[in-house]
Amino acid sequence: MSFSIRARLRAVPVLVWMVLIALVLRLAVIPFDTIENLMDAEHIHAWEQGNTAQALLAGRGFGSPFVSTQTSAIMPPVYPLIVAAIFAIFGVHTAHSIFAVHAFDCVINALACIPILLVARRSFGSRVGLWAGWAWAFFPYGIYFAAAWAWSTHLLMLSLCWLLYLAQEMEVSPRLGLWCGFGLLAGFAGLVEPSILVLVPFLMLLAAWRLARAGTRWLVPGLVASLTLAATIAPWLIRDAVDFHRFLPMRDSMGLELWMGNNGYSTRFTSDQLHPLHDAQELADYNTMGELAYMDLKAAQAKAYIHAHPAWYAKMCLRRAVYLWTGYWSFDSDYLEMEPADPFNVPFATALTLLALAGLWLAWRRAPYEAIRFGGVMFIFPIVYYFSHPEPYHMRTLDPLVVILGCLVIVTWREYAESRKQPALA
Repeated sequence: MSFSIRARLRAVPVLVWMVLIALVLRLAVIPFDTIENLMDAEHIHAWEQGNTAQALLAGRGFGSPFVSTQTSAIMPPVYPLIVAAIFAIFGVHTAHSIFAVHAFDCVINALACIPILLVARRSFGSRVGLWAGWAWAFFPYGIYFAAAWAWSTHLLMLSLCWLLYLAQEMEVSPRLGLWCGFGLLAGFAGLVEPSILVLVPFLMLLAAWRLARAGTRWLVPGLVASLTLAATIAPWLIRDAVDFHRFLPMRDSMGLELWMGNNGYSTRFTSDQLHPLHDAQELADYNTMGELAYMDLKAAQAKAYIHAHPAWYAKMCLRRAVYLWTGYWSFDSDYLEMEPADPFNVPFATALTLLALAGLWLAWRRAPYEAIRFGGVMFIFPIVYYFSHPEPYHMRTLDPLVVILGCLVIVTWREYAESRKQPALA
């Protein structure tokens, strides 16, 4: 009997084991203070996705993520709709619904094992693929943020992983269905979080360039992907134009985001205390002026401060870049009181970045096109946060690439060590 059970367990595909183990680890972390945090009155008040989902259920459409009854274009539509569906089943801000939201994020995060393995295997071989898949299952950031951070980050990350996989396929195939699928997924990802759209032209151009070098058609597939992407995001753009009588590029909150990081405050990487969710006067201004006028005002204030303090702004942009890649902002006591885990996180984040850079160098030697793809995505995606303001979760979208490149370094080192042992054994 025991032999039969072992045989059946061995027959289970390795991807299934990766996903199941990753999911169990993530679900196990949820009870550690996460549900209680989002059930706390202050956290409910500040949970923007939940506020928009509550407005949807109340029949107000995509309402403000702040304490307001205004129509809003701050939150992209996909994740609030998912939260609203969960609220409709389990209740608004109940313990069961909050657990279900976190569990959904854990499932999405665990499922990333599949495209991570496929992308890594296609890029650097089956051994790196297996290492990367298992590494993601046990990856600390993946476990913690999936269990503790109820946001669209995980769905965006999974979408990027599949976009990378499709981009790899597109480089060798001009099939219109493949390119159409890429455009559809890219549009969906843009409706999850518009920041991902800066990567779409890069991935499409790289694929088209490789097809052109191979003498294969690329223009029609590129047009099909572009039109599919446009058709996917068009309903949201039309909704914004109708409701606000102005063209809005997916969301209208860039003025606030710019001002949150560029108003003279530098003790922390963003001025949360001046956000409408935390400052009564800012919320009053938002409700009195209306969303668009308020965002325009914040953009004007940020730009005025930047123009008046160009040296400060340049220094802050550099600090933001360093922070996103190393986790280091400051070791000042006032800052560490707000971010007490940073002394432990900085060495880990820095080591990951160094591993990724070493992986890029190895990738350039082994597979230059993959190095271009990985490096381009890692360079382009965070640029907007250098100029506005960063958050720790912003880089989680790139974690799969960092894991793959780190595993490339480890596997390469092991192969080198094994090759050194063989002559000695002989």
